[in-house]
Amino acid sequence: MVFKDADLNQLVYNALSFGTAVMLGAFVYFLTQIKSVAKQFQSGVAVSAVVVGIAGYHYFRMWSDWGKGTVNEGYRYADWLITVPLLVIELLIVLGVTAERRKKLMFSLVPATVLMIALGYPGEISSDDGTKWLYWILAMLPFIYILWILAGELKAAGTRETGAVSKAIKNATTVLLVTWMVYPIAYLFPVIFDATNEGAETARQIGYTLADITAKGLYGLMILSIAKARSAD
Repeated sequence: MVFKDADLNQLVYNALSFGTAVMLGAFVYFLTQIKSVAKQFQSGVAVSAVVVGIAGYHYFRMWSDWGKGTVNEGYRYADWLITVPLLVIELLIVLGVTAERRKKLMFSLVPATVLMIALGYPGEISSDDGTKWLYWILAMLPFIYILWILAGELKAAGTRETGAVSKAIKNATTVLLVTWMVYPIAYLFPVIFDATNEGAETARQIGYTLADITAKGLYGLMILSIAKARSAD
């Protein structure tokens, strides 16, 4: 995809390049931090590294393709299909919930994340506004369920903890709730505006990219912060 407006085309290209650099840089950083936390939380930090590593690969593919004048949204959805369940898993590892509770949450939340991504994709690639709205609404059902459950778990964990652990959990709650709300809004840009509107498409691509950077890179730092605070305790 090449925009007629060269400035907008370059802006998206630069955003995807920035996303690639951030994800791969975060991948290296998280690898160096695995041993900095207690053993029971190391898997959580390792999952953070896996998340940004996978995202870095897909962003490199999207960035390369954009430079060639093409775009494949399948890369973005393939990334989300793998990394979103992992984001849920890494959070549950460091929240301090019991093993039984964590297992129960994984069995309900992981399938919900897969369903959410799977339902979003047909609408994303469709050129029909009615189809986009239909799959947006369907995808929002598991989306709301996931946020509701995670927000409740984060709130409960923040209440039962004190000091640095409580603060780190509250920060993670803010990042999670604010960032995830960007995705359904950016999804609708082609519906709200004309499908050929280059400004809307630019906003969608940059919105997704910034949300991914925050939801994976910054969120990973929040997870690391919780793990370090728990290790110190």
